[in-house]
Amino acid sequence: MSKKRNNPRTMANKTQEDGGIHFPFPFTPYSIQKDFMAELYRVLDAGKIGIFESPTGTGKSLSLICGALSWLRDFEQKKHQEEARLLETGTVPLSDRKDQPPFLSSSFKETPDTLRPAGEPDWVTQFVQKKEERDLVDRLKEEQVRRKKREEHLQQIRHNAQLKYAAKRMRREEEEMERLLHLSREMLAEGTGTEPLEQLECGDEELVLAEYESDEEKGAARGVDEEEEEEDLEEEHVTKIYYCSRTHSQLAQFVHEVQRSPFGKDTRLVSLGSRQNLCINEDVKNLGSAQLINDRCMEMQRSKHEKSRAEDEKPKRRRQEHQAACPFYSYEQLQLLRDEVLVGVKDIEQLVSLGKEARACPYYGSRFAIPAAQLVVLPYQMLLHGATRQAAGIRLQGQVVVIDEAHNLIDTITGIYSAEVSGSQFCQAHSQLLQYMERYGKRLKAKNLMYIKQLLYLLEQFVTVLGGNIKQNPNTQSLSQTGTELKTINDFLFQSQIDNINLFKVRRYCEKSMVSRKLFGFTERYGTVLASSREQSRLAGFQHFLQSLQPALTETPVPHGDEGEARVPRSASPLMHIEGFLAALTTANQDGRVILNRQGSLSQSSLKFLLLNPAVHFAQVVKECRAVVIAGGTMQPVSDFREQLLACAGVEAERVVEFSCGHVIPPDNILPLVICSGPSSQQLEFTYQKRELPQMMDETGRILYNLCNVVPGGLVCFFPSYEYQRQVHAHWDKSGLLARLAVRKKIFQEPKRANQVEQVLLEYSRCIKCCGHVGGTVTGALLLSVVGGKMSEGINFSDDLGRCVVMVGMPYPNIKSPELQEKMAYLDQTLPRIPGQPPPGKALVENLCMKAVNQSIGRAIRHQKDFASIVLLDQRYARPPILGKLPAWIRDRVEVKATFGPAFAAMRKFHRERPGPS
Repeated sequence: MSKKRNNPRTMANKTQEDGGIHFPFPFTPYSIQKDFMAELYRVLDAGKIGIFESPTGTGKSLSLICGALSWLRDFEQKKHQEEARLLETGTVPLSDRKDQPPFLSSSFKETPDTLRPAGEPDWVTQFVQKKEERDLVDRLKEEQVRRKKREEHLQQIRHNAQLKYAAKRMRREEEEMERLLHLSREMLAEGTGTEPLEQLECGDEELVLAEYESDEEKGAARGVDEEEEEEDLEEEHVTKIYYCSRTHSQLAQFVHEVQRSPFGKDTRLVSLGSRQNLCINEDVKNLGSAQLINDRCMEMQRSKHEKSRAEDEKPKRRRQEHQAACPFYSYEQLQLLRDEVLVGVKDIEQLVSLGKEARACPYYGSRFAIPAAQLVVLPYQMLLHGATRQAAGIRLQGQVVVIDEAHNLIDTITGIYSAEVSGSQFCQAHSQLLQYMERYGKRLKAKNLMYIKQLLYLLEQFVTVLGGNIKQNPNTQSLSQTGTELKTINDFLFQSQIDNINLFKVRRYCEKSMVSRKLFGFTERYGTVLASSREQSRLAGFQHFLQSLQPALTETPVPHGDEGEARVPRSASPLMHIEGFLAALTTANQDGRVILNRQGSLSQSSLKFLLLNPAVHFAQVVKECRAVVIAGGTMQPVSDFREQLLACAGVEAERVVEFSCGHVIPPDNILPLVICSGPSSQQLEFTYQKRELPQMMDETGRILYNLCNVVPGGLVCFFPSYEYQRQVHAHWDKSGLLARLAVRKKIFQEPKRANQVEQVLLEYSRCIKCCGHVGGTVTGALLLSVVGGKMSEGINFSDDLGRCVVMVGMPYPNIKSPELQEKMAYLDQTLPRIPGQPPPGKALVENLCMKAVNQSIGRAIRHQKDFASIVLLDQRYARPPILGKLPAWIRDRVEVKATFGPAFAAMRKFHRERPGPS
């Protein structure tokens, strides 16, 4: 870890002290950053759950880095001092558990007194205690030796370039040896004059399912051997911090902050990502779909292990291997890559470059580095999904987790564990599986046939429960009954008549046999090309059926110019998607619902699993971790986190700590206004019933026209939905208001396509800069955006790009949505009713609305010298319960204006007193 490093000339690496704690910092921090780091340190030290809110632009990432890594530095130092003391004395104070440091708990696990036999003689108790003391001292000595070896090894790599050249030389030698072996095999094959087997020419061998053994049937000896082999390769996990954020770009930005921080040189950091981001095997990466890449990679690893085992056993007759092992998966090379990862802080792009240079897989190399890492950076979907977490080798016991950009945490967990499958996907999977069974049925063992028939039955029943027929085209199949129906899992299983099938075993079969991967290979081969004339009649129908389904399974064609949307990953087998639905059905209990969504045709209908209680899956994280920090720029209202996530996960109220800091801007640099009526005294209340009235849209246009006359630079206006934005824009165009607005501001609209956002923002920014320099009647630009759209999160409208943010109405979610109604009912039944507060279900709706508002209006102020006005157009914002859900730095300055005149005067004064576009 880094030490104190001062540079008075550049004011870099200042060490701040708060309550005796030293916080290295790259410059003199704001006072709110000092408070943030001190509170963060206390939360980690006390093992609490912290909810931290620090507005964007206040240096939250740097505060998290310096606060958390300062705690880790001190924690490691205390641990090493205590270990040294114990090793020096050779004894452990077992009798006084209060004095035993918490960080020894991972090295020493005491046998509880309750497990000791009653009336045990004192000399036996003393003997056992002495033995436990000796065992702990021995373990501490071993751990110390391992730690010293690791640190010395990493120092060698860091300062000795010859090791790198040696590694490269070893790689070249291995490649040359592999090339010669390959040539030798070819020569031997030519010499024998043997011809390839007929099956191999056809290429079907790799598509046939291997004999399936359930977990109960597997030999115990093989399982033990594999476990022992894994344990030999395992390394002890040091205390570490897992930092999670939402997107790849946010994680890369955080890593760059670590590189620039005082901890950048000496912190062992590992960046984790998906195979899609980290794979360097072009043949695998070109598969496109994440599911296909994962399955292909795992199949190659399995092929490698089976090949090595077969070579050891040397059977007389063995099926010829068709699946080559991945050339980038070499244990020795992965160890070298692991060491390179640990000696310097690297982001995902740098990790991939390093992997290509080392010809070692970055995906597995980064996982090998987890045990020794001090800081692990990963997407929070990877940490929040239990199976993914386990597969990645992430162990949370006694560790610290920091979840940044956590305002959507509840929705994220809900989304991870929910699944939806369309009628088309059920039909396509059934057709593919049926054709597969007909072709290879005679070559499949009984177990495989049994499970395939069960899968076919499940797919048929899922279509039946929707009201369709599995044998007919879903695109042309109309349903007699339409609408939405919600069922508990048990009711759904009974209604579908599949309650007699063990879904757990079916799901396990899908995972172990990789049937969806085989099915994908089968459809790749026979979906477009016919194998032989003998099978033409059978496969022609299959081909025709697949083609008939194709329009329903692909999105609207994209013009050639839209590169971002045109490069859609190749779709995986629909059975892969259905496996997710089966997994959802088998992992939830009373906290899940199945939604039967019946539309006009079967292809448009779907079955959806909805998770109502995300706390079920978050509970394991808070239970195992030493401390958890949930952080974001806008966390208000925090009641959702306290009640829906933490309380339902069994977290005691006293363990939860809330911290919210103000902004770094001077109070006079922000003007938040609630405007209750417009220039013509029209009351502003954008409810579903009133917002589409012509007079309401006209009044909104008048307000914007007035604001455009006094606001310099850019003005961003958020609407509740794309549809309402389209309606208002069309109305203004017809009434002539759009042309009047264009005299003052050039008008831009948020595009629906993600790949067009950057171009619109570029033109918007260019327009504002040109207007600032050229002058004239056009003073900037007006950007019409949508709450929850591409521009309400992650886009910074700093300085002249967002001198004013306008929120039209309150973006309440659709209250008629069956999912939302079920969630509200569930919360009303589950959470206690607080006196003086709305029911939990109603509070959920208000909180969803205000979270969306807070995310949107937080786009404007991005740094200390920035300034902006914020206008909330709806009289409902004036209600105290709603005002109380705004971020503190906005709430403390908000002014409620009953009429438009005083509001306009305040806006004109605010912007006149500040400089124009810069």
